[in-house]
Amino acid sequence: MRIFHVAERFVKLGELPSHLPSHGYLWIGTSRRQFEVNLGVIQGLLQQWTGGQIVDLHVSDLLNNQLPSHFDYTSWYDMMVFRRLAAGAGTSELFLDDERGTVSSAKRALEAIDTSPVGFVIFDRVLVTVHPTDCQVREFFATRLAQMTPGSDVRGASTRLPTSPADQMLRMVNHMVDGYLELRRLLTRQLGYLQHELLSPRGHFRSWQVLLDSRNTLHLLEDICEDQRSAVQEWMDALEEWPAGDPLASRERELLRVRSRDVLEHIERVLTHVRRLESSAETAVQMHFSAQSNRTNDIMRTLTVLTAIFLPLNLITGFFGMNFDTLPLIHSTTGVWTAVGVMVAIGIGLGLFFWRKRYLGDRH
Repeated sequence: MRIFHVAERFVKLGELPSHLPSHGYLWIGTSRRQFEVNLGVIQGLLQQWTGGQIVDLHVSDLLNNQLPSHFDYTSWYDMMVFRRLAAGAGTSELFLDDERGTVSSAKRALEAIDTSPVGFVIFDRVLVTVHPTDCQVREFFATRLAQMTPGSDVRGASTRLPTSPADQMLRMVNHMVDGYLELRRLLTRQLGYLQHELLSPRGHFRSWQVLLDSRNTLHLLEDICEDQRSAVQEWMDALEEWPAGDPLASRERELLRVRSRDVLEHIERVLTHVRRLESSAETAVQMHFSAQSNRTNDIMRTLTVLTAIFLPLNLITGFFGMNFDTLPLIHSTTGVWTAVGVMVAIGIGLGLFFWRKRYLGDRH
């Protein structure tokens, strides 16, 4: 568990304070296991600080490692559960295998995708975040906020410290969505390799299980992105219902709207890219079967042409193979060569005829 006081400066606290600071807000970042162990202490301090506790149903949601992204609220706080899109531990080493990639590396890369949920409980002056073990999101923001200087920068709000728990929650959510950039590069490379193998004219594609796993992964990511979009949209709807206050509060709410719309736009971009990859994989499979069908048609056309060429030759040999003494040419010393010459001429003639008709060779 890590405790921080965010005000004019970002300060790390050694333990949970008995009272809220006079200004700023507290950020309690804890792993899911630590949250479960220290739940009684946290609930007691939240009651003392804010006059309310996290309800039991939301506690169960925060401890659930498989919960989809969603948003909920009470009269004391708002709660956001957001599933991150990130490449799991060790995935970056898969890029070092080789330049082309391998089917085994593609399978390991798809299995390494981490979509664990991160929970946010947003009080007026307290932010409680529940992370998976060794979550890089918490460590990234603990380091980044510690490096920020007090005050605002007219070039962008992202260069200053968060002004409220809601502001920090949106920044962390936006960072998790932006983490898809690395995952997008990974998926694009591995799916590109599978498609190359799938459409190779001289290869025999056998990695159907890996391709099926990749398509299932894309379906999973699409569902996750849709849940994320719904959760952010519900947050924005709840933001509109906040009571109007002084001008400073109104300005803060407008900044939260802007940041929320930015997060929603990033999720839409991720969802669009996932659907584009999914469509590309579907198209590659269809092209594969179309190519196989064309190849089969070419083989059958060639066999049909060869059958048509040898049919009159078989007719000639069958004719002269009959048991009659009065057949022409059978008693002639040049009869066999005459029959062979006729058969060769017919074969060459039919071959040239089918070649001119483009039934043989390249059809382009």
